[in-house]
Amino acid sequence: MLQIGPYALSAPLALAPMAGVTDRPFRLLCRRLGAGVAASEMLTADTRLWHTAKSRLRMTHEDEPEPRVVQIAGAEPEMLAEAARLNVDAGAQIIDINMGCPAKKVCNKAAGSALMRDESLVTRILERVVHAVNVPVTLKIRTGWCPEHRNGVTIAKIAEASGVLALAVHGRTRACMFRGSAEYETVRAIKDAVRIPVFANGDIDSPQKAREIFQATGVDGVMIGRGAQGRPWIFREVNFFLATGRAHVPVALQEVRDILLAHLKALYSHYGADTGVRVARKHLSWYCQHHSEAGEFRKRVMTATTTDEQFAMAREYFGQLASGISLAA
Repeated sequence: MLQIGPYALSAPLALAPMAGVTDRPFRLLCRRLGAGVAASEMLTADTRLWHTAKSRLRMTHEDEPEPRVVQIAGAEPEMLAEAARLNVDAGAQIIDINMGCPAKKVCNKAAGSALMRDESLVTRILERVVHAVNVPVTLKIRTGWCPEHRNGVTIAKIAEASGVLALAVHGRTRACMFRGSAEYETVRAIKDAVRIPVFANGDIDSPQKAREIFQATGVDGVMIGRGAQGRPWIFREVNFFLATGRAHVPVALQEVRDILLAHLKALYSHYGADTGVRVARKHLSWYCQHHSEAGEFRKRVMTATTTDEQFAMAREYFGQLASGISLAA
């Protein structure tokens, strides 16, 4: 069983932290559907910015199953250490440090994957955060800064020596962003170089792909991000496939409808009516992305301005799909 410090995970599957996606409602949903761990959205280490509504919501972990993971990002060792301490005081059970985000607004502040260019700074950050808290510290990285400088193995060794207890590796460099296909040779080299648990991340969108990555890299777990958008039951499917070698029974449209409607209710409760409707739009689009008749529904539901209107549209649409009613005009 995969262990991070004192926490034995229920499954070797992690939900990748994604800004604007892995809020508390989505984390709870993915945990219920088979994810062994789910980190918060990335939270800035600059505590001066924590007064915003967005930051306060990212720090909410009520009713979440253990272990509760908070991901922090920044470039100043002392600032990251203080952010880690405050989050532990607020209930975080694992602190995850982001050195994998390729977004310009993060890298331009020398945070996220930009940190991989400065191995000395990486060492100082990891040592300060590990010594600042009495809970496990984990790290998310990429394979390197650019294809010509894949220093993921070096960073992984620094992490292990600093006391980091688990590592997640996205199989692209920062320069690659999300273009092309993830490569796993470097992930395999990282796994071979350290003794702490390693999660592989990048392009895992099916149970077959998950098993392929396990076999190719020898990693302890896989981390799924975009593959779970609009399809949170992928964790259940991967767990079943890994355990049995067989495909899980396809999720019925009625269950998709029930999952979606419960998700909408959770979003409205978490964010409030106005923000909840806006946040729900992207999830609605993801839930119907594989339906050939979804185009008109997408257009209509994006115009909904109230929770009642949006909920009713979603219930009607998925109800019609589940009943086999044609949605063609």
